Amino acid sequence: MPFTFLKYLQPTHYFGLFKKNRVSAFPIVGNLSESVLKQLQVDLDYESDLARDYDLSWQAIQAGYLGEAACYTYFEAVPVRDNYHFIRKQFHPVWVFYVLVMRLVTFHNPTTEISAWFGTRAIEKQNYYIKPIEYSDWNSFESTLIGQRPLVSVIIPTLNRYTYLTAVLRDFEKQDYSHFEIIVVDQSEPFQPAFYEQFDLDIRVIRQEEKALWLARNTAIQEAKGTLTALSEDDVRIQPDWISTHLKCLDFFDAQVSAGVFYPEGQGIPKDRAFFALASQFATGNAMLYKSVFEQVGLFDRQFEKQRMGDGEFGARVFLAGIKSVSNPFASCIDVKAGTGGLREMGSWDAFRPSTFFAPRPIPSVLYYFRKYYGDSAARWALLRTIPTSILPYQFKTNRVLLVVGALLSLLLLPVILIQVFSSWRLASRKLREGDKIPAFSKGEV
Repeated sequence: MPFTFLKYLQPTHYFGLFKKNRVSAFPIVGNLSESVLKQLQVDLDYESDLARDYDLSWQAIQAGYLGEAACYTYFEAVPVRDNYHFIRKQFHPVWVFYVLVMRLVTFHNPTTEISAWFGTRAIEKQNYYIKPIEYSDWNSFESTLIGQRPLVSVIIPTLNRYTYLTAVLRDFEKQDYSHFEIIVVDQSEPFQPAFYEQFDLDIRVIRQEEKALWLARNTAIQEAKGTLTALSEDDVRIQPDWISTHLKCLDFFDAQVSAGVFYPEGQGIPKDRAFFALASQFATGNAMLYKSVFEQVGLFDRQFEKQRMGDGEFGARVFLAGIKSVSNPFASCIDVKAGTGGLREMGSWDAFRPSTFFAPRPIPSVLYYFRKYYGDSAARWALLRTIPTSILPYQFKTNRVLLVVGALLSLLLLPVILIQVFSSWRLASRKLREGDKIPAFSKGEV
């Protein structure tokens, strides 16, 4: 990352990694066009010119820069004060104080740290909305790819959610792009093959006895006939142009992955996801990619079976391979979040909230992913950043006051939490020793 202090606050972010060609995600400021630079805000209050440039590069990525400018291959250290300056602009003061505490307990010079923290106290978190970089040709763009009418294979795993599945299949009946097949991998009990007869769709149903989400997706990918694979879920709702908008994005940006945006039912697309940008995550419930991506990086890792972050791990492989993945706000979908079925029957609501109080925290696959790609040190920083805020139920995770309460509760419950974390670390170590379970793409074999 351009600023060292991000290792405390975003220790397991894709953009903190260098790709396999040793190139970062951040464009060298001197190589950005004037049209891009004029949309960014130069901060002259940094002590160093380097920090000023890194800030601009950071802004460019946050604003949705998707150009071809050369990117940094390494980052030089900037002054401690500039690091505090930067994080004060980007994060709540509570997190800035958290960084100060972490710096002090890890034996950094207290005089330097406190002086820099205190000296930047006047800098407020920037609540302004970053003006997205404009792609003015998008609306008038006539997609050659859509005109070629490639076959798209839509993959939907399902488990005991026929009611929810009905709704999304009705959405697919209304698509304005018609050349697609749907592959449903049905793990439901009882299995209802007659259910699918009611839809006017090209549906292939694969019956899978084993309750295994990543096996389901891998099986369907192998069986898919299309040159493009669209990933959906049984508890989402989509617009009639969902397929065509994914195709248009791939064509417009010459990308290999179009990563759609989720938003909760009853809400809208978050402001920071409402424009095109370099994808910072990959979600298997809303994406389209060329089948060649699987040939390049492999299928989904079955070490995540019945656990969490398998899509995040796949996204990391895509990023490391230098594959262009674009966050596409126009291919959005509503996340219904069904309370039953699916992974609800296999694990937990999310990665850091186990199904029972004495189960490992976080889910062991999370630490497997963090340690494999970011290292043990970054995994420990991630635990410090996330465990205290995971004490409260899932539905309170965006309430800042309650998150503080969660942090206090974590101190009271420290002995139990330590047992949970050590258990998760041990199980993750076992996964790391076993190695990944990533099948290579080879039709007919999983």
